[in-house]
Amino acid sequence: MASGTKPEISPTMQELHAVPLTLEGSSVLHQMFHFRWPEWRKLKPKDQHDILAEAGSALVKLEQHVSGQTALFSMFGHKADLMLVHFRNSFDHLKHAELDIARLRLNDFLEQTTSYVSVVELGLYESSVKLYRSLREKGIAPHSPEWDSAVEDTIKRQTEAMRTRLFPQMPPSRYVCFYPMDRRRGEEHNWYSLPIEERQRQMEEHGLVGRRYAGTVKQIITGSIGFDDWEWGVDLFADDPLVFKKLIYEMRFDEVSAVYALFGKFYVGIRVSAGKLEDLFNGKLPG
Repeated sequence: MASGTKPEISPTMQELHAVPLTLEGSSVLHQMFHFRWPEWRKLKPKDQHDILAEAGSALVKLEQHVSGQTALFSMFGHKADLMLVHFRNSFDHLKHAELDIARLRLNDFLEQTTSYVSVVELGLYESSVKLYRSLREKGIAPHSPEWDSAVEDTIKRQTEAMRTRLFPQMPPSRYVCFYPMDRRRGEEHNWYSLPIEERQRQMEEHGLVGRRYAGTVKQIITGSIGFDDWEWGVDLFADDPLVFKKLIYEMRFDEVSAVYALFGKFYVGIRVSAGKLEDLFNGKLPG
């Protein structure tokens, strides 16, 4: 190639690379349980107290573990009585948390109805489009050594800049709403067949709605492709549960949700600190 001339772009490079970059952080496990009240009521009060004391002591340690945090929620409705949410720095630490719960005597009265495994995920649509355009202009082919090096550098810089969002603290809010979701892959509407620039545009529009609620709700998105049956999990934390309805309802009207979103079951609960565990089992709501 003569000096000063632009590299020739092959037909396969005309369209930008389809897969956006993502950043991954905390490993996350949601555990939903029904409680076996008939068996529990057969126990003597002292045995109930001892079992709850053991569980409360274990939960105190899990709430502020060196490798992450755990939160307990008392759930509304029939889908679950209790939900544990574990944030950990690795999947190994996540498994340790699961085993710590399984070893408790209280676990004899817990029936796990479902669970959800995921990892905190930040999608880099804007950065991806800018990077892919720049690489295309330079004639650098996807997955070449030069491409991989540029991608690795971008991920490293973004990871450092967003570390607090990738490894978040468990919000102290009174209420939680959790639900899994997919992007549609039907014959008529397929999110994954859209060009990356179009997906970026729709996600920016989608994000504007969430930012309007930034002062009243904390949203943590986790990726679950390859880990669970849905593609993402969404946790919303707020002190007023009506915010969940308003936010999710408004989001239904933007294009990415109206056309491409599929939702799983919704779980709503109220936070229970480890120190209030016995109060909960005596019918008292958390203060």
